[in-house]
Amino acid sequence: MKTRLGVPLLLLCFFVSLSWAEPVMVLTKENAIREAPKFFAPVKMQVKYSDMLDVMNQEGDWYRVQFKGITGYIHKTAIEKKSISFSETFATQRKGTSDAEVALAGKGFTPQVEKAYKNKHPEMKYSLVDRVETYTIQDADVIAFLKRGGLQEP
Repeated sequence: MKTRLGVPLLLLCFFVSLSWAEPVMVLTKENAIREAPKFFAPVKMQVKYSDMLDVMNQEGDWYRVQFKGITGYIHKTAIEKKSISFSETFATQRKGTSDAEVALAGKGFTPQVEKAYKNKHPEMKYSLVDRVETYTIQDADVIAFLKRGGLQEP
């Protein structure tokens, strides 16, 4: 008597592999999931700091990700791969600075760090920084600016 377990088992493995995705965390204040792996490809969705995305695959410096049912691309500099190690899980005391903290420091202040810095340096004109942070520029305007300057997206 032959069993036909091979085909269903193979199909099960295929579908499990399709749904398996590596989690990553957004490291920037805001970023975009784009239609294609290019900086000025149309935006499908905006993501924010600490959003968790599922990586489907990698294409050069871009990751194909899924978030809230939307699939698109995000650049590697905007995310951090999340992994859990046994030693980190059960560590009682943390020493040094993590890769995530270093990357985040390069991306800008967190609200808590900014508040502490404001308290330490009241002579600074933070209202100007806050005003600059409210500026928004459309992708089409950036593309036009690049073209006028003779620059091309890699």
